Amino acid sequence: MTFLELKHVRKDFGAVVAVQDFDLDAETGEFVSFLGPSGCGKTTTLRMIAGFETPTAGAIHIDGRDVTTMPPNKRNVGMVFQSYALFPNMTVAENIGFGLKVRHRPGGEIKRRVGELLDLIHLPDRGDRYPYQLSGGQQQRVALARALAIEPSVLLLDEPLSALDAKIRVALRHEIRQIQRQLGITTVYVTHDQEEALELSDRIVVMSEGRIEQVGSPFEIYNFPKTGFVASFVGTLNAIPARIEDAASGQLLLGGQHIRSASPFEGARGDAVAVALRPEMISLEGIEASTADSGDNRVRATIEEVSFLGAVVRFKVRVGEGDESARIDVDTFNNPNLAVPSTGSPATITFPPDACLVLGRDTGIRGVDALAAAEAML
Repeated sequence: MTFLELKHVRKDFGAVVAVQDFDLDAETGEFVSFLGPSGCGKTTTLRMIAGFETPTAGAIHIDGRDVTTMPPNKRNVGMVFQSYALFPNMTVAENIGFGLKVRHRPGGEIKRRVGELLDLIHLPDRGDRYPYQLSGGQQQRVALARALAIEPSVLLLDEPLSALDAKIRVALRHEIRQIQRQLGITTVYVTHDQEEALELSDRIVVMSEGRIEQVGSPFEIYNFPKTGFVASFVGTLNAIPARIEDAASGQLLLGGQHIRSASPFEGARGDAVAVALRPEMISLEGIEASTADSGDNRVRATIEEVSFLGAVVRFKVRVGEGDESARIDVDTFNNPNLAVPSTGSPATITFPPDACLVLGRDTGIRGVDALAAAEAML
């Protein structure tokens, strides 16, 4: 059942269009993330849901109510900011109970609710502390509890973890997701961190330049990107210059060698395109047990660089020579028995035809512009 609805929402700041024709239906209890680079309009959209900005056009409904022009305090929406925004002169308990106090709830009810939330955020003995006496992660938990205290219809989070170090971010996002599931609250989460969005979300809205590029589950967004932007922004991507041999049968030349895409695409023989390949979809023959199928593409390459990234080993290989050459990242899981080739040694990479996404088909880029776009991504 649709709980949060945005219909053809647009926001202009003078001559600048920050958000355009934004459509979204979020179900009750759904966790939706807005993902995109800085300036793509995701925070502006969140602020319109909260009531801090008024749409130039379109409508916003929460639980069937039109809240498009309603002030923030009438929407029953909880907001968690990037900067915590805790009151420094109030204790943790006072910060959490502030929204309830403003609503003139009885003292006993406030005390009970604050106690429940302190337990929920695993800070039961910190109620009498002040924000400066807490770590960054603890302060953000308090900010989350304060947003939840009023039992909001929708919870909004604006990059709440970006100011924290990596380990705390991972731990706290697990807690946020656990709390959200426990309470069953409809949640919108803004982030530019693709890992956060992929791990936390039921659905992801990928945004670019104020527009929605794609809406889908994390699995769909990562494995089946619908545009070149989504393919390049979500996950690590090889965008490799190639030329069409036969578009109808998916035949291409990559580094002067023949490869095949599983799907046909548009274009004439000799046209330049960009082939997108995820590093984890490529295998390097001879370094691990082969999983290559007889129908996989096989391309000769040269090892240029080996990087150890903990659980993953990344090989940078060069395919082709001169103007037809391309550099490709290949990822494999690290293990003590991995046979790591030396720099400069010849190699063969393999990848299935269905791992190839021809970006020219999705972006509308044709001819030399496609080649330039691919080279710019490398």
